[in-house]
Amino acid sequence: MNYSRQKIFISAYACEPNLGSEIGVGWHWVLELSKYFELWVLTRKSNQQNIEHWLKENPLENPPTFLYFDLPPALRFWKKGLRGVRTYYVLWQHLTNGMVKRCMQQNQIKVFHLLTYGNALWPVSRYGRSQFFVWGPTSVGDTIPLEYSRFYDRRSRVIEAVRRLAKYALPFNVGFRQRCRQADLILCKTERTLRSLPVRDQAKATVCTDVAVERLDVAQHAQKGQGDSRKVRYLAVGRLDAWRGFDLLIDALAKALKHQPDLQVDLLGKGPDQARLERLIAEHGLQEKFFLRGQVSMQEYYEYMHACDVVVNPALKEGAVTTAFDSLSFAKPLICIDTGGYTRYFSNEYGVVIPLGRRDAVVQQLSESMLALTDKALRDKKGALAAERGGQFTWEEKGRQITELIHQALAERGQS
Repeated sequence: MNYSRQKIFISAYACEPNLGSEIGVGWHWVLELSKYFELWVLTRKSNQQNIEHWLKENPLENPPTFLYFDLPPALRFWKKGLRGVRTYYVLWQHLTNGMVKRCMQQNQIKVFHLLTYGNALWPVSRYGRSQFFVWGPTSVGDTIPLEYSRFYDRRSRVIEAVRRLAKYALPFNVGFRQRCRQADLILCKTERTLRSLPVRDQAKATVCTDVAVERLDVAQHAQKGQGDSRKVRYLAVGRLDAWRGFDLLIDALAKALKHQPDLQVDLLGKGPDQARLERLIAEHGLQEKFFLRGQVSMQEYYEYMHACDVVVNPALKEGAVTTAFDSLSFAKPLICIDTGGYTRYFSNEYGVVIPLGRRDAVVQQLSESMLALTDKALRDKKGALAAERGGQFTWEEKGRQITELIHQALAERGQS
């Protein structure tokens, strides 16, 4: 690629180095685009210290210009972690609109990219979306079938009911339709998101997952003892939300143990679904087989990843899928449920991709896949292929792909 260094303003609420999930995705995305564009990046002020420290330790040839903003204490005292994040984000978008306008006008920036958060129902800077507007990766319309959500607790059932209502109301959602109309390029996390867009806007949309493979020195993370070598260890990672499907994994393990007793699952993460998962584990008598390890540091996460035999992501829709792509770096086969998004990068050749069908069928296929991968020769074969294929899905390659998409969209609208 030999493009001019187009100026782009990126709104990246979640953007910080050395972290996983969406906040780490935002950081990697910015680093890759800085190779091809002149960037101004707006993010939270709480991210500033870590960003500046990282840039000092890792000087870039073309570093982005970072702008920072957080709500005043009087408007954020109620926010803690992910509690209240939507309300905070809505306020943050509205209150930073003036910053976006001033910076873009003063620096003659014509392109605005809303990067994080990836929820198409949440607002975007009013001034930013009136410019050449790159939106995403974003998602909407990915809901959990009632057959699955009826097993959830009351809170999670209500949340899923609201999401279904929001999906059916999309044709009447004025803000959503306006953002779709104003966007010049829409990056959709899943096929379902693309199909949820107004028909007239689907031509300017493409399916593009927000995660890629990070090049890691995996050997340095071999610090945990391997434990009982007879056991086959499965690793699942994610916030403990009902839609992530960890209840399916518990049911699948209970089935698999009837045929093979030397299995163990480690689940890393915390969240509101923990109490329900603990009850399910107790009901199945899996206290010595299925371990809720809580939230761990990145170093501990990498150690668990190195020590496991198989990675499992039973999520029923697209979420932060860093772990799935890390499985490629660590040469581990991945068992996952097809979401129509990131799972496009995986196949049964070097993993197991389970179709999203009836709940009992999915549990059965999860169990059978876990049992099949107790075969070390099969695990090693799939793991080696996973590592090989992972080289095609790196952040460097992701940066080149996104750059081409942006320049193509600019050229189509005569702004290249």
